[in-house]
Amino acid sequence: MAIKALACELPAANGVPLARWHAPDLARAAIEQGIVASISDTTIWRWLSADAIRPWQYRSWTFPRDPDFARKAGRVLDLYHRRRLDGEPLGRRDFVVCADEKTSIQARVRKHATAPPAPRGRAMRIEHEYGRGGALAYLAAWDVHRTKLFGRCEPSTGIEPFGRLVGQVMGTEPYASAERVFWIVDNGSSHRGRASIDRLQGAWSNLVLVHLPVHASWLNQIETYFSIVQRKVLTPNDFADLVEVEARLLDFQDHYERIARPFEWKFTRADLDAVLAKIQGQHPSMAEAA
Repeated sequence: MAIKALACELPAANGVPLARWHAPDLARAAIEQGIVASISDTTIWRWLSADAIRPWQYRSWTFPRDPDFARKAGRVLDLYHRRRLDGEPLGRRDFVVCADEKTSIQARVRKHATAPPAPRGRAMRIEHEYGRGGALAYLAAWDVHRTKLFGRCEPSTGIEPFGRLVGQVMGTEPYASAERVFWIVDNGSSHRGRASIDRLQGAWSNLVLVHLPVHASWLNQIETYFSIVQRKVLTPNDFADLVEVEARLLDFQDHYERIARPFEWKFTRADLDAVLAKIQGQHPSMAEAA
């Protein structure tokens, strides 16, 4: 059907100055292009829904740009599933830790006190205007298989703050006497490149730093925890000062650790290979460039 085909094209391809289609826009374009003499928004929506076409929705994605993407990502997935790493099986005294920083967490001091929910459907009410009470960084590490959390608040991120987080973990058992502790990190400036490997593995002989591919933070399980923190702790943002921000973050960390279970990480190396093969098939020139 011509209208469904139109919905599956970008508006710009039809000279329409829109980022994406909505039903009224499609109805107007269909009439202007002579596809139909007249049609309602409801009819457009019903036809598209029959084939699950939703041009008003969109998803962001990042093409794999790391030339060593498959190997780096595969190593991380093997660690999550306690499989062999570079030919060596993971033992009982091996641990896997994901770590990163959540930056620029503000204390937004509302001009008037927040009102709690009330009967008759009244939602929590939060004042729109606020004063800025400063910002801090929250650094956290998550033991993938033991559901153990470590965290600290710092004025900012950097090599030294991240080193203090590493020391906080590696100075406690069972990590201090472990055979190997694999630290999964992204390529942020606090833990980037060969220099970070030399620095951290030089300080802790049983630490193995594992870098994610570039633009692959979605593979880091600590980001899942940070998304929980954002939804349950920081939204809405209403704090008297940074002291209250830090107290709530660390109190929630203790609370979550008591109730948490390991994340059910279903994405495997086989799934990764299938996705990369699909990308290669759809975009061979881009995949070769990557």
